[in-house]
Amino acid sequence: MTDAQPVLSVRDLTVSLPQEMERQHAIRGVSFDLNHGEILCIIGESGSGKSVTASTVMGLLSPAMKVAGGSILFNGADLLRMPERERRSLRGKSLSMIFQDPLSALNPLMTVGAQVDEVLVAHGWTDKAKRVAKVLELLEEVGLPEPRLLCHQYPFRLSGGQRQRVMIAIALALDPDVLIADEPTTALDVTTQAQILELIRRIQRRKSMSVLFITHDFGVVADIADRVIVMEKGLLVEQGPASQVLTAPTHPYTRRLIAAVPRLREADTAAQVPAEAPVVLQVEGLDKTYRTGSGFFGKHRTVHAVKNVSFTLRRGQTLGVVGESGSGKSSMGRILMKLIEADAGRILLDGTDIHPMREAELRPLRPRIQMVFQDPYASLNPRQTVGTSLTVGPVARGMSRPEARQKAQAILAQVGLDAAAYDRFPHEFSGGQRQRVGIARALMFDPDVIVADEAVSALDVSIQAQILQLLARVQQERHLALVFITHDLRVASQICDEVLVMHRGEVVESGPPARIFRAPQQDYTQRLVAAIPGSHWEGAA
Repeated sequence: MTDAQPVLSVRDLTVSLPQEMERQHAIRGVSFDLNHGEILCIIGESGSGKSVTASTVMGLLSPAMKVAGGSILFNGADLLRMPERERRSLRGKSLSMIFQDPLSALNPLMTVGAQVDEVLVAHGWTDKAKRVAKVLELLEEVGLPEPRLLCHQYPFRLSGGQRQRVMIAIALALDPDVLIADEPTTALDVTTQAQILELIRRIQRRKSMSVLFITHDFGVVADIADRVIVMEKGLLVEQGPASQVLTAPTHPYTRRLIAAVPRLREADTAAQVPAEAPVVLQVEGLDKTYRTGSGFFGKHRTVHAVKNVSFTLRRGQTLGVVGESGSGKSSMGRILMKLIEADAGRILLDGTDIHPMREAELRPLRPRIQMVFQDPYASLNPRQTVGTSLTVGPVARGMSRPEARQKAQAILAQVGLDAAAYDRFPHEFSGGQRQRVGIARALMFDPDVIVADEAVSALDVSIQAQILQLLARVQQERHLALVFITHDLRVASQICDEVLVMHRGEVVESGPPARIFRAPQQDYTQRLVAAIPGSHWEGAA
């Protein structure tokens, strides 16, 4: 499978951070080899240095960081000592990269076909007919439907999985020797994730590429890796064959990461929510249809996002809502928050139907149902301190500023942040810390219900475990009801009392998590469970 000389050899690589940072180096003394035709996974928490390692290999390091030592040998030539013009010619052609967020990486003003074509033009393809044929061939190879039509679409019109396939097509355009994939499946639902992993694996085998795959998901590692590197705070702490690292890790950090991986619940525990617990939210026959048009003479498209959804939520209960992208779960969450209006149905909050209410009527009830968003950085104002973000709402509702500040500081302590967090800005926090701020903001109103929309989907496993423990503790202390929207079935299995499985706007199956995930009745649920990454790996079972 491998040649004697590795295609990529990193030796004693050290990258320094700006002086004001909490540590001196982003990575220090990192050494590893990537062999021909191999998939090597780099795993670690946020801040471990795995993405910095990939960016340094690609020559895309932030100007604030500097290579302080070491070498990166690509087919024997040191990339760090190579003239920039020569190194630029290797990008895309010999070394290529798939980025984590395709919507940010793709140009919103260019069609996807033009963006694939741009790579070919940059590397000297002058024959337009050959370029058009190559673009269509690439889009077809990555499994996109109707390439001739899709190549004229803009990125915002594609689903997350389709955008990621476009990124893969761009990365593969010139048949690179090394493909670097930086968290390419993090925000995708389980079935789309399984499709993308299979696509990368299939193309890698056919083209005998070497793949450097960065992830924080051990399930993905179990599915795709030949060998594994584990990084912690800029240091390489363990490496070896995937089978060895996954089943017999030697470093305590690796063992902690594996222990934090959520597992499907074997059996449902005794009901923690008493049957006589008061009903806080009753949803009946919820319906929402989106209608879009593609121009004056274009066809109108109708999407039934939420179709006749009903459920009961009691105080202290966690209701999980799972399904693929486009299943309607996030639309339902926004309807519950009255961020969008339902077409039909009832939303009874402590017996009061809020569905027909106008904003002026609803305003006094809004504090009772709060939301924790998927991306806390996008939902927090970057120009406001955390303290301002937490207190602006309560102050607007009549709370005095000193009282709001005191309450905010108490809640920050409750969610595991120190008092200094009050005066800091969102960019000064890690992803997990920002999510704690998002939870604190929701708690400022003493709500009865929290809707958490993919609140842990972008977090690495250990931070994810901490946030889930935090939510469970806060829920127990305050007797909150929680609607937990997620595409991660393992997480839903761990924390939910009941689960709704949604498909094309409808609830196709519901019940306790162990029954839903261990003995699913519906074909759709069975497909979701089968697509869980690393389901064959004992450590994740």
